[in-house]
Formats: sequence, structure tokens, C-alpha cells
Amino acid sequence: MNDVARLAGVSIKTVSRVVNDEPAVHPETAARVLAAIEELGFRRNAGARNLRRGSTTGTLGLIVEDVGNPFYSELTRAVERVATAFGRQVLTGSSEENPDRERELALEFCGRRVDGLLIVPAGDRHTYLGPELRSGTPVVFVDRPPGDLAADTVLVDNAAGAAQAAAHLAAHGHRRIAFVGDSPEIHTARERLRGFREGCARAGIGPEERVVVMREPGEDSVAEPVHRMLAAPDPPTAVVAGNNRVTVELLRALGGRERRPALVGFDDFELADLLDPPVSVVAHDVGLLGRTAAELLFARLQGDQSPPRKVVLPVRLIARGSGEVAPA
Repeated sequence: MNDVARLAGVSIKTVSRVVNDEPAVHPETAARVLAAIEELGFRRNAGARNLRRGSTTGTLGLIVEDVGNPFYSELTRAVERVATAFGRQVLTGSSEENPDRERELALEFCGRRVDGLLIVPAGDRHTYLGPELRSGTPVVFVDRPPGDLAADTVLVDNAAGAAQAAAHLAAHGHRRIAFVGDSPEIHTARERLRGFREGCARAGIGPEERVVVMREPGEDSVAEPVHRMLAAPDPPTAVVAGNNRVTVELLRALGGRERRPALVGFDDFELADLLDPPVSVVAHDVGLLGRTAAELLFARLQGDQSPPRKVVLPVRLIARGSGEVAPA
């Protein structure tokens, strides 16, 4: 501000009045100050200003696994819409499924005095957030629950969705159903595997562990075990995919095969309805997930002091064709 005042030939107080849209500044003087601000590239430190006034910083922190994943992009956009309606901006970071990175981001955001945090947890240790919660910073966990900490959580019904997928395939005559999921260290992956097993059991099918694959999705990590399963003497006739990335890698692995197993994916994804055959999925409203979490956070910011809440959102199966293929 000193530089702006010198360039415009005014006092620091006058610069402050212009920046804060206060009255009693002559239009010509205000124009000189604004021209100096533009020339120098001056930007007001909103955080410091709000802290001096004892008010909020006008920002939220959002930590997801990977902002490049369409699932998290949609989640982020939903949070941003709610935040904008409340006059807040969203700072976003990717944990890359690394608990240390998650902790680093969360504490960095808290150091910047965000008004609240929304976290898709990468690990199961969250006592480091205890001091922040006690100091009044609300935290909402999204898509996965926290570990060793009581806090608001918004989830989807992962187990019920995977059970529904298994039951759907069984209803179409499949008795050998494989499950290909993400790393077992991830809560949603474990819950979907649990639901898959429960769905098979209810249908009178004993899921075989040899056709269960749990690993981080990638071209080789999915294609190799899938090709091995399908080359076995008694291959599975259907597959449940544990998330959108797994489904995409499965489709790549199955490309060019004359006869494909039936497939139900978990999470909808772009163009799933345009493939041949269109991909049947267990879907849930990602926008609702983000919106519910953000609204819960703002309820806390507005004074809600009720005990921590756990909200579980429903899922639905969308039958498009790939899950309705009859067994060979």
C-alpha cells in the first residue's frame, strides 16, 4: 500500500479508503489510486483484513484424492456452488491417497485460517485435527469416514450398491461372478467388496477368492489378472467393477474380445451409455454428495452444535445392457 500511495501521490489512509470502497474520496483521487493499483499489480490481503476485523477469512479447504478424477471434479464443483451461495471461496488440494499429504494439506489450510474443512480421507488417523475442532473449525468428512475422531461424515451406501450389482447379475443367470476393486486400504473399496460378498451369499453363490482382485487400478494391474481369470478352465461369466477407474481399465482389457463377460460398474462415468454394449452401473449422485457435505459444514458455521452426524446417501442400479448379458 505504501507503493500505491507514493505512485498516486496520496496518503496510505486514502488508499485504504479506496480499496475498502469507503465514501469521502474524490472521484479523480480514487481514479489515480485505482490506476496505481493496476500498474503495480496490488492485491488486497483479504485474509489479513478479515483477521484484523475478527471475522471469517471467506475460504473453505477441500481435500480430495485426485482433482483430475471426474468423480472428484464433480464433487468439487458441487461444493463450490454451495460455497459461492454463502460468499465463500474454495481452496482445493489432492492427497494422492497419501495420509501424510492429507495431513500436510489440512494443516496448511488451517494455518491459512480457512473457515472450515471438507476432507476425503486418505488414511485412518485424524486425531491431528482434534485441536482444530476444539478451536471451532468445523470439519466434514466426505465419501469415507474418519479414523479415531468423531466428526460429521457424508457417505454413499457402498455395501448395498455392490450387493445390488451381484444380485442383478445372479438374476440374469450368472453363478461365477468376479469382483475387481481398488486397494483394500481404501474404505469404499472394502465396503464394496463386503457388499459384493453379501449379495452373492443372498443369491446362493459362494464367491471364490480366486476371482476377487483388489489393487490400485491401472492398465497392467487390471488387465493381467482379468486375462488370467478369463483364461482359466472355469472362467467367471460376469464382473462387478469397484469404481469408475476400474471399470474403464476393465473395458480396455476386454476390448477386442469376441465374447465379453457381463459387467456392472460402480460409479457412473461419461459416455457409459454410448458404448457397445452400454455399461450398466451402480450410480449415486456425486453432486448431492458434495452439496450435502457443504451444507452440513455451513450449518456448523452458522452455530449448529448438535452431536456429529453420519449421513448415508442412496445408490441405484442403472441397467443399460452390459450387466444383462446372459452367461455363455
